[in-house]
Amino acid sequence: MGALTFSLPADVRERRPRLLTYLAAYNGGRILSYAAAGALLGGLGASLLGIFGDRGHALLQGLAALLMTGIGLYIAGGVPKFALVERLGIPLWRRLEPLGRRMLPVRSPIQALLYGTIWGWLPCGTVYSMLLWTVAAQGPVEGMLAMAAFGAGTLPAVMGAGMLTAWLGRISRRPAVRRVAGLSLIALAIGSVALTEPLHRLGPSLSVH
Repeated sequence: MGALTFSLPADVRERRPRLLTYLAAYNGGRILSYAAAGALLGGLGASLLGIFGDRGHALLQGLAALLMTGIGLYIAGGVPKFALVERLGIPLWRRLEPLGRRMLPVRSPIQALLYGTIWGWLPCGTVYSMLLWTVAAQGPVEGMLAMAAFGAGTLPAVMGAGMLTAWLGRISRRPAVRRVAGLSLIALAIGSVALTEPLHRLGPSLSVH
């Protein structure tokens, strides 16, 4: 979201109403993609349920819960090899990513909406964990609504990141902020040089003890 915000024209980033329109369009497209994926997997789950009955539904729920647990452990850093799950979406993303690249730079809310529909298919463990759960839904409508609700739940964090990026970009251009940042770097440089000699003298004494 930060990268997409920085890619917008300066006159969009500096005017909050216009920026909010673009951010809403990006995220609207993203949620549309989530809903479409939820409908597909919900329909697949319903088809399997029709074949295997209630026992198949219980099996799908158990499998989805198991995979969600594994993805949760991966995100928390407990199962590094579970990153393979994210790779399932890479073949599709390789086809969609060039289409998204052609839409850049974004110059209108409609373009942002279209780009958001591409962005929604970016491989992501958190999204996949929810998608796996929709396999156990009762049908495509239920799967679509579940993923739309999930996407809506991510709106505060994702749109907040876009607003924060724009705000940081604005304050970074202020002369006072640039002076403070420059003086801070100079202070860090002087401090690192000033500490080098004392630490150098302290090193041999530490090694002796």
